[in-house]
Amino acid sequence: MIATVAAVTGIILAVAGVLTTYRLLDGPGSLDRLVALDTLIAVAMGGLAVWAAYSGDTTIVPSIVALSLVSFIGSVAVARFRVSDK
Repeated sequence: MIATVAAVTGIILAVAGVLTTYRLLDGPGSLDRLVALDTLIAVAMGGLAVWAAYSGDTTIVPSIVALSLVSFIGSVAVARFRVSDK
């Protein structure tokens, strides 16, 4: 049962990653690309969390926390010093 849930979740996360990558590459503005990058990192964190739950390996959890902190700091820095699109 858990393998089925993990597989379905992995497929959904993969589709979300592909759609988000499209938005990241084709975004009309810099803020759209920033939101897409944040979403892609969140999808990656979700994938890591699914793997941690499936495998029972809790050593991945600190890396998920570190990834979320780096993502937050990067997003705040880019949003703070962003040049407006013309």
